[in-house]
Amino acid sequence: MSTLSQPPKDPVMLLSFVNTQLRDYYDSFNELADALAIDRRHTAEQLRSIGYEYDPATNQFV
Repeated sequence: MSTLSQPPKDPVMLLSFVNTQLRDYYDSFNELADALAIDRRHTAEQLRSIGYEYDPATNQFV
């Protein structure tokens, strides 16, 4: 799927990366986290720090 071995550390870049992955490849945040072996809680906290929460209805951080 992604050519990156690690998601970006910058929260704004992380938001773009995660939402693009969710849009193009994964049906849920859990599926993305499992496939890329990323820590769900840490990633969600990073995105929450810039005001974004995962919305399962739209499968995006909004």
